[in-house]
Amino acid sequence: MSTERTDHIPSGRARPHPLAPPAWLLKGLRPTSDPIPWAAVARAGIAMAAPLAVGFALDEPEYGALVSMGALSGVIADTADAYRMRILNIAVPQLFGAVGVALGTLVFGHGWLAVGVLTLIALVSGMISSIGTVASVSGLLLLLNAVVGAGLPLPRPWWTAPLLLAAGGLFVLLLSLLGWPLRGRQPERTAVAATYRALADALEAAGGPDYDERRRQVTQSLNQAYDLILGRRARVHGYSPALVRMLAQLNVVIPLVEAAPAAHLRGRPLPPAIPAAVRDLAQAVEEGRTRAPVLELPAPHSPAERALDAALRHAATVVHLPDPKLPDVDDRLGRPAALHVRARRAVRDMMLSGASWRYGLRLALCIGLAQALVSLVPLERSYWVALTVTFVLKPDFGSVFSRAVLRALGTAGGLVIAAAVLAEVPRGWWDVPVMVVLAGLVPAFSAKGYAFQTAAITPVILLLSDLLNHQGFDLIRPRLLDSLIGCAIALVAGYLLWPESWHTRVGDRLADSVDDAARYVERAFGPLPDTDTALRAARTARLQARRRIYRDLSGVRSEFQRALTEPPPTGARAAAWWPLVVAVERVVDATTAARVRVDHGAPPPGAEEVSALTTDLRALAECVRTARTPDRLRARATRAGDEASVLGPVRQEVAAARGIATEQ
Repeated sequence: MSTERTDHIPSGRARPHPLAPPAWLLKGLRPTSDPIPWAAVARAGIAMAAPLAVGFALDEPEYGALVSMGALSGVIADTADAYRMRILNIAVPQLFGAVGVALGTLVFGHGWLAVGVLTLIALVSGMISSIGTVASVSGLLLLLNAVVGAGLPLPRPWWTAPLLLAAGGLFVLLLSLLGWPLRGRQPERTAVAATYRALADALEAAGGPDYDERRRQVTQSLNQAYDLILGRRARVHGYSPALVRMLAQLNVVIPLVEAAPAAHLRGRPLPPAIPAAVRDLAQAVEEGRTRAPVLELPAPHSPAERALDAALRHAATVVHLPDPKLPDVDDRLGRPAALHVRARRAVRDMMLSGASWRYGLRLALCIGLAQALVSLVPLERSYWVALTVTFVLKPDFGSVFSRAVLRALGTAGGLVIAAAVLAEVPRGWWDVPVMVVLAGLVPAFSAKGYAFQTAAITPVILLLSDLLNHQGFDLIRPRLLDSLIGCAIALVAGYLLWPESWHTRVGDRLADSVDDAARYVERAFGPLPDTDTALRAARTARLQARRRIYRDLSGVRSEFQRALTEPPPTGARAAAWWPLVVAVERVVDATTAARVRVDHGAPPPGAEEVSALTTDLRALAECVRTARTPDRLRARATRAGDEASVLGPVRQEVAAARGIATEQ
């Protein structure tokens, strides 16, 4: 099979000119195409400007500035779609932030005691950041607010600053929940409809070169929709008919998603009526329609067409059911355990995880160095050094190296805006309309990339800091100097001194995915049970395995894309392995298509053929695991087989993966 079918391989190796900036830097400076969240822009402007107005009205501008600082942390954390998830995403981090600023306030002015306490807080912050998204933001605010409390003379008594900061974050939460009574489950319903539309796009692209990218968008939409709907305990669905219905509508997407690869392997476009029917289902989900339309679909002939026709007709029936029964829509992909069970598992995994300890120690080392430096060398507004280290070293935000460079550039851009504001706008009531504009830029620029987010946050923090310290334009130079020092500490002590940073084993995750693909082939074509109950259980297990491997492959792709932003040799190594990531995705697609064809009349493969194919995949996985670069890959050639077999396309994709490796 020709390797020309692999999708675009991002690479930083080609440069148009010797003096041109490297590709990883240009990628970070190029704004993304994500839409601007205008509702979040409006919330940010109100949430951060209103406290300032109240502070000026009460002649307590410092208090208003602290509430606005708390609102800024709430704006940064306000990323969830579902209203019930916003409560956790915003409220929980505010609790950690309040604890952090309280601890920082207690050690303010205590020299080396402050260094030790902040280093310990950094260790805890780094470790809890590995648990999940909410924990990551909580760890970030715990450390950031502790640094602010230890570096700024905040109002006394000690509980004043935590109370004011928490009030600002909770004000953002209140604003974000105002639409809940009117919109209810609309975010979840929109996510389910988006999954149907992404699937319609994939079916429309079936048989063409754009299918692979459209299929990945389906995976992302499906992940997001399940995360929104299953974000709480399973028993919630028994009391919420709306969630039961949406879960049923989402579950019936799975057979359609499974049929899509089989339709793609036909090598020709599907009739337009099929993707049009899926888009009509998306509209029905979004509008809550219960009257089923009459489907006018072309007659199916091949196993792939029969699979798609059956899945589409079943989906049309379930989508329009007004009241699905809970047993009929039981989530076959696994619901989350109770909150206390997940919390206990998360803490146990965190304490036993080597990666969690390594990141915690790395962050603690850098914060300790930053605080020790500012204790020995007098630096104005020196708490910004530790703040910079914290932002740069966030592991789930992207590459440390590129973030350090982008933060320096973003800070420089933000200082230009801040200089104009501090030089031309008089302090007082004029700060309120200025803050409306600057605060609105935070969510707007955050959607465009990290450097843009930094450029938006910098003038906001400087304006609020000036209200607390009254230094005006004199804040500009120390802010830039401290940011550069923090970036340097993060690069040296948080990046270069850790071999895992520049000897990253991107091939290990890829090898695990190849092993998962081998197990998926075994599960898809293993011996069938004798009873109906066992057959249903086997099908459920296969569905769960398929969802897990697609979700894991999405994570592998994200990790590789992050590695591509690193400088050589890490970025170059990731670019060399990238075609194999695409090849493994196609192996899984071809396996799913083969299983669908068997389910709808195609002859099943023999046990020996299945065993030979899984052996070849495991041999490839072992070679990927031991080879540092693809050019050293020496996996044995895929064995020939019956090209008429349903596993023929799978063998071709495995052979393509081997061919990609040997051509490096």
